[in-house]
Amino acid sequence: MARREKRGLPPRSIYPTMPNEICVLAPEIAKENYVLSGSVVRNDVTDGEAGVPLTMDIGVLDISTCQPLPNAMVEIWSTNAQGEYSPTALRGAYPSAANGIAEIQTIFPGFNSDGANHMNIAVHSGNSMNSSTSHNGRVFFTDGWTNIISMSSPPYQNNSNIRTLDLDDPVYVEANSNGYTAVVDIEEIEDDWPEGIVGYITVGINPSLIVD
Repeated sequence: MARREKRGLPPRSIYPTMPNEICVLAPEIAKENYVLSGSVVRNDVTDGEAGVPLTMDIGVLDISTCQPLPNAMVEIWSTNAQGEYSPTALRGAYPSAANGIAEIQTIFPGFNSDGANHMNIAVHSGNSMNSSTSHNGRVFFTDGWTNIISMSSPPYQNNSNIRTLDLDDPVYVEANSNGYTAVVDIEEIEDDWPEGIVGYITVGINPSLIVD
């Protein structure tokens, strides 16, 4: 991706097509810890935060057509390695490409006291932050990956929050309902997770739906 940017080309997602096109509407989850910054549209939200690099690929599927939805603005916001939210870091948005996938560079989040380890997302039906919001939700990480990263590598070891396992979080149960799976698929980069990981999830939305 860095080579494409140097050549003046737009970033391109790691996956050429959606790995998962199961046409299921993602359950709505109320927004929390939401801050909108003036420079929110960007594909790298790390802002120098230390942690395991995470290339987050979010596929947007239009459940009214069961087809990938291009030009949908996808927002994410999550905690740092210590499980704390920042007013600006690890927050941003980027539009989905022709394949329906929005790719954003971030870090694997540290768990916080608000529930199981997760990332917050919002999807706009258009490619602008002024477009109507069609989905608010959370995506989650397996307990196994949270154990591996958050329990065994700095700076995650400095996290003093109370850990909640996935199935002990009612929001996790709600997000994984009605046939939808809100768990991020993780792949290691070059079989070496400290060097970085790739996360993928498909989010089914109804573009005609307007939510707060």
